[in-house]
Amino acid sequence: MATDLGELLVPYMPTIRVPRTGDRVFKSECAFSFDSPESEGGLYVCMNTFLGFGREHVERHYRKTGQCVYMHLKRHVKEKATGAAGGAIPRRRNGKVFLDLELNRDFNGEDYEYEDEAKLVIFPDHFEIPLPNIEELPALVTIACDAVLNSPSPYKKQEPETWEVEIQVSRHARSLRQLDNGVRIPPSGWKCQKCEMRENLWLNLTDGAVLCGKWFFDGSGGNGHALEHYRETNYPLAVKLDTITPDGADVYSFEEEEAVLDPHMSDHLSHFGIDMLQMQKRTENGHHTDNNSRPRVSEWEEIQESGMKLKAVFGPGYTGVKNLGDSCYVGTVMQVLFSIPDFQRMYVGSLQRIFDYSPLDPTQDFATQMAKLGHGLLSGQYSKPPMKSELIEQVMKEEHKVLNWHQQKGVSPRMLKALVSRGHLEFSSNRQQDAHEFLLHMINLVERNSAGSENPSDVFRFLVEERVQCCQTRRVRYTQRMDYCIQLPAPIEAATNREELLAFEAKRKEAEENMRPPPESVRARIPFTACLQAFTEPENVPDFWSSALQAKSAGVKTSRFATFPEYLIVQIKKFTFGVDWVPKKLDLAIDVPDFLDLNRLRATGLQVGEEELPDLLPPIVLPEDSRDNSMGSVDSPEIDEAAVMQLAEMGFPLEACRKAVYYTGNMGPEMAFNWIIAHMEEPDFAEPLTLPSMMDPGPSTSDGPVGASPLGNSPPEESIAILTSMGFPRAHSIHALKATNNNLERALDWIFTHPEEEETDARSDMADTESNENPFSNSNSHSEATLSPDRDMPGPRVKDGPGRYELFAFISHMGASTMSGHYVCHIKKEGRWVIYNDHKVCLSERPPKDLGYIYFYHRLSSS
Repeated sequence: MATDLGELLVPYMPTIRVPRTGDRVFKSECAFSFDSPESEGGLYVCMNTFLGFGREHVERHYRKTGQCVYMHLKRHVKEKATGAAGGAIPRRRNGKVFLDLELNRDFNGEDYEYEDEAKLVIFPDHFEIPLPNIEELPALVTIACDAVLNSPSPYKKQEPETWEVEIQVSRHARSLRQLDNGVRIPPSGWKCQKCEMRENLWLNLTDGAVLCGKWFFDGSGGNGHALEHYRETNYPLAVKLDTITPDGADVYSFEEEEAVLDPHMSDHLSHFGIDMLQMQKRTENGHHTDNNSRPRVSEWEEIQESGMKLKAVFGPGYTGVKNLGDSCYVGTVMQVLFSIPDFQRMYVGSLQRIFDYSPLDPTQDFATQMAKLGHGLLSGQYSKPPMKSELIEQVMKEEHKVLNWHQQKGVSPRMLKALVSRGHLEFSSNRQQDAHEFLLHMINLVERNSAGSENPSDVFRFLVEERVQCCQTRRVRYTQRMDYCIQLPAPIEAATNREELLAFEAKRKEAEENMRPPPESVRARIPFTACLQAFTEPENVPDFWSSALQAKSAGVKTSRFATFPEYLIVQIKKFTFGVDWVPKKLDLAIDVPDFLDLNRLRATGLQVGEEELPDLLPPIVLPEDSRDNSMGSVDSPEIDEAAVMQLAEMGFPLEACRKAVYYTGNMGPEMAFNWIIAHMEEPDFAEPLTLPSMMDPGPSTSDGPVGASPLGNSPPEESIAILTSMGFPRAHSIHALKATNNNLERALDWIFTHPEEEETDARSDMADTESNENPFSNSNSHSEATLSPDRDMPGPRVKDGPGRYELFAFISHMGASTMSGHYVCHIKKEGRWVIYNDHKVCLSERPPKDLGYIYFYHRLSSS
């Protein structure tokens, strides 16, 4: 028999592999469905790719790859026998549990026992070889089978591949000197102290200076003032401001020229008023502790509708999502997305096409994993009501108290979460996250993965018209930007129970002074109309530069809807930061309406009698050490000659090197080198540098200051050069900048999400230069028809229509901050509200609409 098996496997030996370090073995879940070894058909693991497939999908993989040898895994789950006294009869371990699998039993796992079965299956004849079978199988096959059976979970972080393990403790960390200069860093509103940049900011841990870093190819960057500060002061360590979490932060040592670890980070940050220990205290068991008032028990009970006899529901659309451990933010967002017909049509309606054309590794394909989760939630395959016999048996065992929950297992989003969180510092962790941030992250991924096909996130997209007015000259400027949700402030001063809140605050302070327990908290009750009014009120524009005055001035901005989306997302700004950087949640209730009419907030564009601000750019802010030289010579541009010579030494023409350094904004030889590579084939590559301002002053420049240039029909040449140096076509770069109001970072993201428009960019660019009309001017016509997807309009497509909406879903948060607590969602289906609380799905008796965090409205058809 041994000879027979050996000969049988000989033709397939080249396709059987032993898992190596780094190989992921999916032996607990199918790549296309939620079948597992506990499913009726078991799971088939490919012995070459180590992907898992349910019975329904293994044939597809065999036909696509020709791979014939699979390991079939089956776990038999049996209820333990009970003795006369009712206790489980102890059984000796029989050695049949040998799969390292995560148990799918949600309750009373100790009441079940497991027997595992494994065998090799050879396709297409389904010839089976039971395992273990050491004597009869070739040694290579035996080793491969043993390695598969004992492989760890593919979701366990195998991070020597992350760069964190290579980071060393800085030699300056222990003895770092910090100046006692009274600097306190606020939790928001930072900007570089030298150039007022608001991105890529670093906090020097010696003197508290906030300065910008250098430019990076991913679109983030600065002017290198943090490095300049080190050269002037020799203060060695800096921390990146937007990376500070309770677990640490990104620290860079200028003297060691690398990223480093700072074991004393908490002490160093507390010197500037950033209390990491307090942040950690708030996030550990955050929903159980609150230092300022008694625990919000009522909030947890109200949102989860505790104490009510909720009726479990089963079937298509009523499948829960398992909580993987602080992953409820994932489940709630995905439940809402797949309740929208556009997402259902894109992923579930095209299920077979997506699966048939999936890549060889479907676990890494976004569309496949979205289709898998969508089918799991909507098919009803994983939400079947218990059989009548099971109900009777449970009642006999007096387990009726958990009857509603016991049969609901839900589906596990582990494979999708691993894919969409890859490379994301926060979502890849096991900590609780902000559901709003994850929602925007998912919309971004849907956009990026929908190039050339239907994009279901179009239903959320709308245009905002921003009107900025110079307070001194009364002139205005209208611009438009794209958005996906509106964030409504919650004005506490508008609370209807303001007197009660003031009395509570007085009692709280008195209790704090007398070291007594705090009083029971009082929830602010705010009218929704007050939130909407606060959203529409003018706001001050920080650092406003008036092109009419050609100087900084006071400016105010108002925002209106240029278009209305098909589905409107409304976020209530419940979360804020204290001066100690500890995230806090405002305890408030808002009477959110079921029906919403926003037509009065539609933008109107330039009005009669309004005068527009001149289309002039603010002057370029040069570093202090170069201002004297630049002001003395207007005719010659500022160019880093050291970078020019460094490039010239590589053999490139001198004039080409000067152009490269200039058009990349003096950001270093590396950036300039990339510009050279991208422009070497151009006929004027080695021609002398000529600037438009020198050849053709154009209109208005005689009245403008040095450095001011008209916006005209083309974005700044420097911005175009930076994008083209990254390898993007010039026409596409111009199109992206125009669509994003010349915002470089947003333009870069726009390019990534619109690769399919490259071929038509040149034509649309030519059309734009023939007219000075607002590219979104037609969106302000009060048409109730959906905009045509083929409409000649730069930027992403929008679906305009009337501004009347009906509430159909909301996500609620319980806990002290987004870094802790729990999320549930309520969705209106078939005319009734349903609560989705992890794997538990029930009819809602009293949906807590006033305590929601994110609300979802769908547009009402015109009538």
